[in-house]
Amino acid sequence: MAKFALITGGTKGIGHAVAICLAKAGYDLLLTYGPDSEAEVNAAVSACACYGVNVDSLHADIARKNTVEAVSRYISEQAIAIDAVVFNAGLTYRESFEKIEPSEWERIFYANVHFPVFLLQQLVGQIKPGGSVVFTGSLMGIEPHATSLSYGVSKAAVHALTGNLVKFLAPYRIRVNAVAPGFVDTEWQKNKPDEIRRNIEQKIALGRFCEPEEIAEVYKMLIENNYLNGETVVVDGGYSYK
Repeated sequence: MAKFALITGGTKGIGHAVAICLAKAGYDLLLTYGPDSEAEVNAAVSACACYGVNVDSLHADIARKNTVEAVSRYISEQAIAIDAVVFNAGLTYRESFEKIEPSEWERIFYANVHFPVFLLQQLVGQIKPGGSVVFTGSLMGIEPHATSLSYGVSKAAVHALTGNLVKFLAPYRIRVNAVAPGFVDTEWQKNKPDEIRRNIEQKIALGRFCEPEEIAEVYKMLIENNYLNGETVVVDGGYSYK
């Protein structure tokens, strides 16, 4: 019987790399997406489907409260039994401390913390015993981050959420872990000016950004290793080693 994984934000960046990695391993997939174009979504779905698995996509604006119900209803109507959920979608807000708007702060926390909590609440009965939940945290939830206060603090909350959920999910025999990526060479990072990229690389022991395929393997390990539970795995290549 085919395995099934739900990946939020699964059509680009880290989420898409995870989707391809799991497709290669035989997982059928549901990939949610935000503002992607139809062409981008179709390309992402095709890249996974070429491995002979079933791949569906669903628009899901993680900053809107009705999205939890929409995703939950889709899973229920399709009678899907879930092996793995990857909460990868997230938002950032880059503004100085003095100019942070309460509404924007709340929007980031809803997208990065509240949305996955309450979607998981809806889905927990449809995740198979022995199933796995993996959150995407961030190195910026560990290291001081001067660019987006709301992003760094919300990702620190994701790390705390991961550890705290262990006891709540244990009765369901569901494991929960997180990945805290450092600098991964996704579209977002590739658009950074060369000087900024070089400054970042100088802080990394390995001297380079992580490839999306490399970090995707960490997600797969957390999904399939049956003894990993409550962990936040930092994948940063030895950031700030100097």
